[in-house]
Amino acid sequence: MADSLLDLSKFTDEDFKLLDEKVRSAMEYYGIPGVALGIGYGDKEYLAGYGVTNVENPLPVTPDTLFQIGSTTKTMTTTALMRLVEMGKVDLDAPLRRYLPDLTLKDAEAAEKVTVKNVITHTAGWVGDFFADTGMGDDALEKFVQKLAGVEQVTPPGKFWSYNNAAFSVAGRVIEVVTGKPYETSLKELLLTPLGMENSFFFANEVISYRVASGHRRGENGPEVNRKWELPRSSNPAGGICTTVKDQLKYARFHMGDGKASDGTQLLSPETLALMKTPVVPAGSDENMGLSWFSGKVGNVLRVRHGGGTFGQLSAFEMVPDRQFAFALVTNSDVSTGVSGQLYEDVTDWVFEHFLGAKNAPAEVQPIPADALPEYVGNYNALISSINMAISESGELEGEFVYHTNGLFEVDPPPIPGVKFGFLGKDVVLTQSGPFKDVKGQFIRNEEGKIGWFRFGGRMAVRRNS
Repeated sequence: MADSLLDLSKFTDEDFKLLDEKVRSAMEYYGIPGVALGIGYGDKEYLAGYGVTNVENPLPVTPDTLFQIGSTTKTMTTTALMRLVEMGKVDLDAPLRRYLPDLTLKDAEAAEKVTVKNVITHTAGWVGDFFADTGMGDDALEKFVQKLAGVEQVTPPGKFWSYNNAAFSVAGRVIEVVTGKPYETSLKELLLTPLGMENSFFFANEVISYRVASGHRRGENGPEVNRKWELPRSSNPAGGICTTVKDQLKYARFHMGDGKASDGTQLLSPETLALMKTPVVPAGSDENMGLSWFSGKVGNVLRVRHGGGTFGQLSAFEMVPDRQFAFALVTNSDVSTGVSGQLYEDVTDWVFEHFLGAKNAPAEVQPIPADALPEYVGNYNALISSINMAISESGELEGEFVYHTNGLFEVDPPPIPGVKFGFLGKDVVLTQSGPFKDVKGQFIRNEEGKIGWFRFGGRMAVRRNS
């Protein structure tokens, strides 16, 4: 790696030509219809679009094309919430019931103890992939919170990190109660409008007059348009934003800056911006979770990131604040098979290595005594998936992934059998095969020292039997 690439001022047209070649090659290899990306470095930026918005009614993807960015929206919800914290209207350490006095959970003790901070750090403890379509009215989030009464509490609040979409719908409802306005209106007033994010929207009737990408899934003869597009309104705080890579770079510069809007208005203090990125809880084996932001090292470079997926669209959002470097990538390909995830990872890894000289060494599995494996055998259940762990004929830990997404996707992904796991250490595993190859998982023990959960893809699956 040329040392000169670590000096952001020395990026050249040749660097971006190589990036274009990498993206186009990955699109062809994985069969991805459309990609847009943006790189912000110092006060400069590089923007590009590739492929088409829709295989049935194709338009060229440009940097102005709208894509759904999914869960990066969570960081925007949290940023708006932190504005209310600085105004003295919200206390992160307060119980949720201070703002939502009627909050009812299946676990009554959890309902009393869960805090605002728990919901924006994925430590609320209830089932995270609970989605409920409560209509398109302004009461959608209020109705959603009421439905949490029937949702299983997987772990006690604040005890473990487990990715939680539903918790951010609750955070959105807190914003509504405090501001007295619908969540979407509040987010625009508190964040999108001050940052000049004029091409960031929530609703289909807002984006219909713009160039907008359709999601795709894998079909027998190539990519097919995914007919599902708009998320339920109750999921907007967790993943509802539709935006451009241009707007995402505006957002990145704000979070890497001094907290001021372009007109000089102080939206957040530098101390609050730093606090949002400060680790609160470990998020798996390699990263930490701050106030909605993931952080971790790539080589010796500290990155802060998010990203997300919706109905056939996937996004990456990466920041390296001490280098004033940001990278946004969006695709309109199927997320349910991991295929677009492979392009996302390939291109992101390439960008970090080429532009920042940052690369992680491959993880190395370790031998484990055969008599230690039976402890991990069992069925691990989450709301939308289950993993059946067994010992293969060759004496390896092997899992079968079964999906039951209850309409979350237009078509549920097929079961994935025979996924082999190697061990990186006690209770930490790495997939060795299948579409999730090289993904880490952790077996989590209860207070008695027995395995109670398996965390994979950020989700805690409860062990049901052995």
